[in-house]
Amino acid sequence: MPSAQSTFSGLGAVLLALSPLVAAVPNGTCLPLVRDEELQASITLDNLYEHAEALQAIAYASPGRNRVAGSIGHNDTIDYIVEQLEALGDYYSIEVQPWNGQIQQSGEMSLFIDGVEYESQVVEFSSNASVADAPLVAVADLGCFIEDYPATVAGSIALIHRGSCPFSQKAALAAEAGALAIVLWNNEPGIIAATYGGFDESYAPGGSISQADGEDLVALLSNTTLTASIDITTIIEFVDSANVIATSKYGDPDNILFLGAHSDSVSDGPGINDDGSGVVGILETAIQLAKWRTNAKIQFGWWTAEEAGLLGSTYYVSTLTEEELLRIRLYLNFDMIASPNYILGHYDGDGSEFGIEGPPGSAEVEHFFEAYYESLGLNHTATQFNGRSDYAGFMDAGVPSGGLDAGADEVKTPEWVDMFGGTAGIILDPNYHSAADDVSNLNATAWEIMSRGIAHAVAVYGRNAFEGFPPRETLEKRSIDVVATPKRTVERLQSQRFPVTI
Repeated sequence: MPSAQSTFSGLGAVLLALSPLVAAVPNGTCLPLVRDEELQASITLDNLYEHAEALQAIAYASPGRNRVAGSIGHNDTIDYIVEQLEALGDYYSIEVQPWNGQIQQSGEMSLFIDGVEYESQVVEFSSNASVADAPLVAVADLGCFIEDYPATVAGSIALIHRGSCPFSQKAALAAEAGALAIVLWNNEPGIIAATYGGFDESYAPGGSISQADGEDLVALLSNTTLTASIDITTIIEFVDSANVIATSKYGDPDNILFLGAHSDSVSDGPGINDDGSGVVGILETAIQLAKWRTNAKIQFGWWTAEEAGLLGSTYYVSTLTEEELLRIRLYLNFDMIASPNYILGHYDGDGSEFGIEGPPGSAEVEHFFEAYYESLGLNHTATQFNGRSDYAGFMDAGVPSGGLDAGADEVKTPEWVDMFGGTAGIILDPNYHSAADDVSNLNATAWEIMSRGIAHAVAVYGRNAFEGFPPRETLEKRSIDVVATPKRTVERLQSQRFPVTI
């Protein structure tokens, strides 16, 4: 296996060596037109596990025992994907698309107020801080103007309410007023995952607390004084990484089926369900598809830096022209498809369950996957388009979207136990974002069903070239937040694992 250094030190050479997108038939041969049942049957657990073991070995051979974007483990993951695709000859044109940017590799904080420890979360891209026994001072209004910061903020820790303006603006103004650090309190239940959007040494170091704790502290400060101690440690790096995009040389370039999964993990573990399971599901489908031709063009994308905020997929979408976006008839996302305490989920494309419908065509693919589950005699449930995975950039660009997932940190309900088995009262992946997200904890039943569901979608849409599917004639750009009802927007923000800026 090539080392990460060999891949990324010679990235330009790699790009030159890889073929450009062409419409030629591979090797001048005419393969049989893809058949659904045969492509599904070719997806075996033995092959899926072989790839998963390889990803785990890659993670464990890296210093951090993970595959976080920019690390040796992730670079070797990219190498592995490319090697598997190159072994198929010239069936696919392969693009290794460079991406670089800031990533917070880790962040920890503690907050004590009058000797009592408060549950808190570091603001992404905060600088480090260690402040002991400083006055805690409540900022007037929402802290969006320098006039909101009283003179007593100088040398203090500023307590600031969330709302109206970006967290970075509050942090900059607090620093200008002399604050040593800031504590943001939420305007909704729970602790918000906040971000400054990038590192800037002019921002005051920051953390966040819940709405309830913030309200209690503001009430106390109205008639007493409080002292606070805060410690923040973050590791922020500029990293070089890449997306991998494989495009079949068969098929109509105006009718593209695009399938994606993120290739990185969090820093805490190897990420074999999140999202090694999706990486492997689409990779094995890509391998088996190379025995067939399709009428629609098929693209596969392995996205970097999803765990840092969907950065790789968002960047890829930003590079596409309107004409290129219109050629994508459908984007399918596969993130965590082997969760131990699984559900059999499909994204709520028609919005009937969660009030967030996808662009035209999203309802049709939801019904397509419902029919797939029902053909196997299986229960199924809709899952929310909540902006937590790589479909978000495609949806925001107006591309019809869908996919399958087995669940992440949602708590399993008794109703779900009746439908899918498992254990109520614990999350769908008890190993989520931990060192225990390894091969031994993959659920083979869910993984096989969903991986064959991937093959089913490729075979059907690849064969019929979206016959009867809603046409894409104009590009309707949108935002998940814009189309959500207020209630659903609140729920999305409360459950969001990616930081928000305001």
